Amino acid sequence: MLELYQWELSQYSEKVRLILDFKGLDYRKIEVTPGIGQVELFRLTGQRQVPVLKDGNRYIVDSTDIAKYLDLEYPERPLIPQDAKKRGLTLLIEEWADESIGIKGRKALFAAVSQDQNFRKSLLPTSTPDIFKSLVEGVPNDLLTLFGIGVGYSPEIIHSAIASLKQDLEALTLLLADSPYLTGDEPTLADLAVAGLSILLKFPDGPYLDLPASIRGKGLPILAENPDYQAFFNWRDRLYAQFRKPLITTTPPSASAPTSIQID
Repeated sequence: MLELYQWELSQYSEKVRLILDFKGLDYRKIEVTPGIGQVELFRLTGQRQVPVLKDGNRYIVDSTDIAKYLDLEYPERPLIPQDAKKRGLTLLIEEWADESIGIKGRKALFAAVSQDQNFRKSLLPTSTPDIFKSLVEGVPNDLLTLFGIGVGYSPEIIHSAIASLKQDLEALTLLLADSPYLTGDEPTLADLAVAGLSILLKFPDGPYLDLPASIRGKGLPILAENPDYQAFFNWRDRLYAQFRKPLITTTPPSASAPTSIQID
């Protein structure tokens, strides 16, 4: 069976999970513990970042390379069209989504995490021990804000990322205005990349992620609750309903979970 080394909340891991589900491939998730787990991953693959896909004795790193590998080795339900123009457009959108939605989505989410202690705790996988959840919840907001500045996530950079995400969502909404998918009448890697990478802007409605049920369908209000982008998120959720396999078990809602993510 295929094995996916991942972080549950990594949008690049989610991109690969959606691709695997789209292709109907069975796989086992291996959660990589930040720090110690990354050292072991480096020993196995020569790099520390997730996602990494293991197929037999082969390790494939990077979500784009994983997608191309799966299309070669498991050609049913192809991700990349044969038509030259659609192929080029698919690869272009996928690359853009990685560098735009993927990176800027992290910055927007960091703002929410640094401002809402309860939300920080809610984002941890449901299997996280309570003692660790309490430690994460107890980190002062000001300390996280200072940490963000230290790693390049200043308030100015975060606000710029959110402004750019608004433009991205407007463009995607326009592309989908008269087409069921981003490059035409059939889903491609472009659709799966955009959909998977957008989870940090608004979590899917269904039981797809190992997170509390009460934060499903919730997201950054400035984006997730803006009616101008509702058509995009409706499209994303329809795509999930079509292709993403739900978790076998679900976690009951937590009364302490937030109803939205607040950004000042």
